[in-house]
This record gives sequence, C-alpha cells and structure tokens, in this order.
Amino acid sequence: MGPTCSFSFFSLSVPSGTATSSVFSPPLITTNIKGTMADDHSSSMAGRNVDAAHSTNVLDIYPLNHYYFASKEALPFKEETLTQRIERLKLNYNTHGLRTCVQAVLLVELSKHPHLLLLQVRNSMLKLPGGRVRPGESEIECLRRKLSSNLSAREDDSWEVGECLGMWWRPNFETVIYPFMPPDIKWPKECTKVFLVRLPESRKFIVPKNLKLLAVPLCEVHDNFKTYGRIIAGVPQLLSKFSYNTPDTD
Repeated sequence: MGPTCSFSFFSLSVPSGTATSSVFSPPLITTNIKGTMADDHSSSMAGRNVDAAHSTNVLDIYPLNHYYFASKEALPFKEETLTQRIERLKLNYNTHGLRTCVQAVLLVELSKHPHLLLLQVRNSMLKLPGGRVRPGESEIECLRRKLSSNLSAREDDSWEVGECLGMWWRPNFETVIYPFMPPDIKWPKECTKVFLVRLPESRKFIVPKNLKLLAVPLCEVHDNFKTYGRIIAGVPQLLSKFSYNTPDTD
C-alpha cells in the first residue's frame, strides 16, 4: 500500500496557481563556546564551514507559474515487444558492454510543497527525463542532450547538472533494478545514475506532443514503487539531506 498524500499530480500542459513563498529547513544546533582567542577563531572558522556546507544543501525551488509550456513535434518511439527489447539489449551489451543511463531530478514548488517533474509516455509509463549514454559521450553531455530533446526547442547546454544523487543497478536484462550492486553479480547489465538538475527562476519547457510533463508531490511518489517504479519512488529519500527554499522573487 502506497503512502497517504492529500495532493494529486498536476499536468504542466496548462500551468496555473499563484506564487507562494515557503522555507523548509531543519533546525540549526548552536552552542556557546568560551575560551581563548584561538578557540574563538577556530570556532568561527568551523561555523563558516558549517554554514558553507549547509548552503550547498539548500535547494532553491521556484513556483510552477514561473515556467512556460509549449509543445513540439512528437518523438519517434521503438515499437517492440518485451522479447524484442531484451534481444536488443543483449545485442547492445555484447557490442558495447555495460549500458549506462542518466536521469534528471527537477523540482518546482506548488501549494507550498516540492513537486517532482516527470514525463508520461503514451498516457501510461512515468519516468524521469533522461536516457542512455552513447559510446564516447560523457554522462553530463548525455543528460543535457536528453533534457534538450524532451524539454527544449533546440539543443541547450544551459542545464545546470549537479551532483549524482544515487546509482541503480540491473543485474540482468529483466526489469528488476536495485539501488546497490548485489554481491553475487560480477557483470551487471545496466547502471542508471540519477542527477540533481537545478532549475532557474524561469524557463520555457517545450515538450514533444506524444509526451506529457507532470508535477507530482514528493509525498506522493515516496516509497510508491507500484505506481512510479523503484527509482522514482526512491527520489525523496535521495533528497533527504536537502532543505527546500522558495526565494522571494516578487
């Protein structure tokens, strides 16, 4: 049974809502230290280091109505059965080795809560934006290429790709995927890396006609792998070290 959440997902094809500001921050622990000048200097430097570390763990997310949405020509999809897909994956593995995929975590604010942007394929399957890394292509280059293909009008290298949040492994060509490498597996078939992508205050999203862009509350996807799959359901936990801030942009 999935988690209980009072929010439903929001289709971004018709954005609406009013701008709001909210701050979700963990409590800060402060201590009073008395000592020599050297002690005061050391504690001051330590405080700066803590502040710097904390600032990197704050995600600025902007209201949904700061973004604009339009459509473009549909993307071609492979029409194949599950058996055909597995055979294709086996052939590619024999040719190129381990299949590496990259996916993007993009967040917006709606109703004072962080929402995750997901792509819906054929009105059914939901996925994070991203795809397979080509031979000789870097992971960052691939993710920017895929984001441009799925969410921009043209090739766009302005996507701010940040840290890798987590890695998932597929031991075989079947659908089971793990957030760790099973100890008895020496030759995994696929590795999927999930990256944080920070959105600017405003951006225009251009989505292919055969895809839908959805904003889904983090509380809706948390541990809800039956609906969203194991990778998407694990995203809230990957983001647990961050606090969320909606800057005052008025």
